[in-house]
Amino acid sequence: MAVSVIISSITVLLMVVTVLVKPFIKIGTHKLGLYWVVCLIGALTLILSGQISFFKVLEGITAKSSVNPLKILTLFLSMTLLSVYLGDAGFFDSIADFIFRKTKGGKIKLFLCLYLVVSVLTIFTSNDVIILTFTPTICIFARKAKISPLPFLLGEFVAANTWSITLIVGNPTNVYLAQSAGISFAKYFSIMVLPAITAGLVGLIMVILLFRKELFSPITSTSHELMITSPTAHSKMNKAPMIVAIIHLIACIVLLAVSDFIHLEMWLICLLLACSLTVFDLIYDFIAIKSVKPVWRSIKKEPYDLIPFVLSMFVIVLALKECGVMDILNGLLVKNTKFDGFSFGIISALSSNLLNNIPMSVMFESVIASKSLPAVYGAIIGSNVGAFISPVGALAGIMWSKILGDYGVKFPFTKFVLYGSAVAIPTLLASCGVLLLVL
Repeated sequence: MAVSVIISSITVLLMVVTVLVKPFIKIGTHKLGLYWVVCLIGALTLILSGQISFFKVLEGITAKSSVNPLKILTLFLSMTLLSVYLGDAGFFDSIADFIFRKTKGGKIKLFLCLYLVVSVLTIFTSNDVIILTFTPTICIFARKAKISPLPFLLGEFVAANTWSITLIVGNPTNVYLAQSAGISFAKYFSIMVLPAITAGLVGLIMVILLFRKELFSPITSTSHELMITSPTAHSKMNKAPMIVAIIHLIACIVLLAVSDFIHLEMWLICLLLACSLTVFDLIYDFIAIKSVKPVWRSIKKEPYDLIPFVLSMFVIVLALKECGVMDILNGLLVKNTKFDGFSFGIISALSSNLLNNIPMSVMFESVIASKSLPAVYGAIIGSNVGAFISPVGALAGIMWSKILGDYGVKFPFTKFVLYGSAVAIPTLLASCGVLLLVL
């Protein structure tokens, strides 16, 4: 047991350090995520040192269960690809364009419109997609308008990590924990919609209170160049691909909602629709521009770092299970009371900022899934809201911080924790309180 615990602890500690100090290194024109490399080395060390056998790992990864990490990764990456195609067709750029044009001159109006749009889009896509899409746009707009980007960036980040609670596909942690407990798409929504609304509204109020002086002042720039689009924006919308992508996304949400009735697993639904849209775009691009490069560019935008990260943490948790650590943790945490949703919301939010929310979910799955449904729902809320306590809290925070650095926006770790905690604490307490009432 001691060897597994030491290797696992060192791995997690080094992962957190790399996230805080240097999560990425540049190799040529490519950026390599150090945080997942550390986790991969830790997982390989456990296997090579005999703490867990390769065959045990293979058995766990290919198990015919709802928490098969390959299925969960397939579900999330397929859903993300649908959103990426939608973005590359000009959908998100057009919406951002519209917001900045219609709200020119008023910061609070711009902030509220941006928060609303990010919230709605997050529900039907995912928090990671929205952060990757809107963050560069906000940075560029703020630079041109000569205003502080911080209220708008924090508002976007809070919206993306509260409204992501609404649907099971909003965050990889939602998928992992809900699937482990056998919670259906429809059942998940019926329970989590009110806590999600509460989290979104409380988060909005807190951000406005924090930046009230900044937000209630006018945009003084008289520039006519405030309308901007993201660096990947198209010169015009590709209407046919956009319409087809929207149809695929709607079809995916509808089929996921009735997946229990049609007896299709959620990962398979997402994969089939992602493949269908890929085939359409290949044919369309070949006919329209005699090239399939746009499809390849879309596929390259997937968050592939998630694959080694999740699989490595899965191996680490399997090793801890093998040596009995998870049984000890099970006895310490699981109480089976009506307040499990509240207590596990707080525990998971704090644990996310020690481990990152994906490793936390992998670890908690074996502890809470078979014991208490309120604990599962609470842990999901904590894994989302915990993302804005510190950059360590979620993969979304790591990507967000990287984008800010690329655009020269300074948001120090201490300031992130200060502002993030001020928003996260009341948001977490309010949403877990509503969950307690719902259950």
